[in-house]
Amino acid sequence: MAEKKTNKVKGLSIKNKRASFDYLLLDKYTAGIVLTGTEIKSIRAGKAALVDTFCFVHNGEVWVKNMYVAEYSYGSYNNHVARRDRKLLLNRREIRKLQQDMKSPGFTLIPTYFLLMRVDVPNWIYISVAVRKNTTNVKR
Repeated sequence: MAEKKTNKVKGLSIKNKRASFDYLLLDKYTAGIVLTGTEIKSIRAGKAALVDTFCFVHNGEVWVKNMYVAEYSYGSYNNHVARRDRKLLLNRREIRKLQQDMKSPGFTLIPTYFLLMRVDVPNWIYISVAVRKNTTNVKR
């Protein structure tokens, strides 16, 4: 049989596993993320974490806060800072909808995982974000 082609890169399996376990994920969006060259290389090597990260809207732009991307081991003085705010690329319509969702109490925007949608362009890394609602799991 012929094998199916997938758009996944081996080693690009950075997920926020606690997000789906602890919270109720409502709306999901795929957004581009503004990164530097050494950040892209570090993420492709699997040296990033989405633990304790969240997104916020400031001046009509969506930002990711507290996302950890390790410094690239072969980077020089141009290496990036490990934890900094990174901008997400979304449409205005999506940003307005996110702002409305986040105004109600108990709703937050969190990143869930990284993905590589186009294999032919290796420097385009996307991030999947979801609107989450605080839930209390009684059956634990």
